[in-house]
Amino acid sequence: MGCRNLFFAAVISFSAALITYNIIISANASLNQEFPGLSATKSSVDPIIRMPTKKTRRRLFHTAVTASDSIYNTWQSRVMYYWFKQQKLRHPNSDMGGFTRILHTGNPDPFMDEIPTFVANPLPDGIDQGYIVLNRPWAFVQWLQQVNIEEDYILMSEPDHILVKPIPNLSRDGLGAAFPFFYIEPKKYEKVLRKFFPEERGPITNIDPIGNSPVIVGKDALKKIAPTWMNVSLAMKKDPEADKAFGWVLEMYAYAVASAFHGVGNILYKEFMIQPPWDTTIGKSYIIHYTYGCDYDLQGKMTYGKIGEWRFDKRSYDNVWPPRNLSLPPPGVPESVVTLVKMVNEATANIPNWGS
Repeated sequence: MGCRNLFFAAVISFSAALITYNIIISANASLNQEFPGLSATKSSVDPIIRMPTKKTRRRLFHTAVTASDSIYNTWQSRVMYYWFKQQKLRHPNSDMGGFTRILHTGNPDPFMDEIPTFVANPLPDGIDQGYIVLNRPWAFVQWLQQVNIEEDYILMSEPDHILVKPIPNLSRDGLGAAFPFFYIEPKKYEKVLRKFFPEERGPITNIDPIGNSPVIVGKDALKKIAPTWMNVSLAMKKDPEADKAFGWVLEMYAYAVASAFHGVGNILYKEFMIQPPWDTTIGKSYIIHYTYGCDYDLQGKMTYGKIGEWRFDKRSYDNVWPPRNLSLPPPGVPESVVTLVKMVNEATANIPNWGS
């Protein structure tokens, strides 16, 4: 009996000693528990395997601007190209590719080295009937036929466009991207337009309320559209009813018809551009189109239809170069007008030999 008690006492003492030993070892042991064979220096956390990222292919577009060699068109083209270069320089990963001024005079001018230029032939004498804009579609036809354009898309722009930010490629899924003009009204002129867009081509609503600019469109699509645009423009000009109905926006209607004729619809982007003074803020827009005169009194109130105490109107400089450092608008004039004048001033201050 005594031996038996002695045995149990020994077992209990040994167990207590073993538990105490394990506690001491556990307290000093590292919490890092490895799989067999792994180095104790490696982390137990599974490494993150980075999946390869898919690079988005840039959908570059080529910017094309048609112009004559008049002072009026030339100073606007120089300002436009200055801001094109600035936006590309400041945003090198944008969708903006190359640039071409399509000069439809048939002869080079002194600014060929400053602005990348393609010289197109004008229409034969008398064909445009004094409506010089008819040279635009004919100039595009020549450029598209004769030049190897690297980009897959074309932005048709104008000399009186100023880029306030880089333009992304807004076209999608075979559709062009265009600005909707409130004064292009296909439904209102359906009777006239049916002469050039017959009913078998589809409903009149297939004709979008656009002009040719600003428009971003696939290069291959434009190669089909441009000859039709030219032919429809000439046919409209020869048609007294169409000529009277469409007036100075005739070739805009002709482009809209040609685009619909070839089944190229357009995504309409109201924020593509603004037109001061009617649009007062820049917002999300990419282009300032300064087609309208901006007239204000010294209190910043618009005096449209009456020459203001302060004014900026591109037509004031149809035969002369605008001076550097134009006076800024008085307080109260909208942001869009202030930005326009500041951007013209920056361009003229930095373009060499301005006014020559």
